[in-house]
Amino acid sequence: MTRDQRRITLIARRPGPFERSWDAARDAANRIIFLEALTVLRYALDGGVAEMQQDVERVVIDRCATPVQYLELLAALPGEFTGDVLYIGGDDRGFLSATGRGGDRVIYSLSPRDVDFYLEAHGLITGNEECMRLLAVGAA
Repeated sequence: MTRDQRRITLIARRPGPFERSWDAARDAANRIIFLEALTVLRYALDGGVAEMQQDVERVVIDRCATPVQYLELLAALPGEFTGDVLYIGGDDRGFLSATGRGGDRVIYSLSPRDVDFYLEAHGLITGNEECMRLLAVGAA
């Protein structure tokens, strides 16, 4: 059995009828691990992942937390975690926390198109999310 060498993307989400088309295939560029609770995500970042010597590249919180919970998570991030932390709200707008030039974190406000671009650029989703969103709005 070979060890998966891909970097990890942790995704906290609430599965539902309009779930994103995450690319979690075995041959995908990213190794995606889904988490159903924000508390599990916190545990993974606080030490569970480091203890297992796993390389977490980014965290995505997809419509399963409030902006305040996102800020609390950012405030509690271990100093050694330098990956991106993307928050996606119920309206598909988001906030991206990334490491800046000096090593400090910066936060960017993202439109729904920016969120889709980020997810597509990093190979996290399949298909066209914007089309899927428009279909979901039309069905409501």
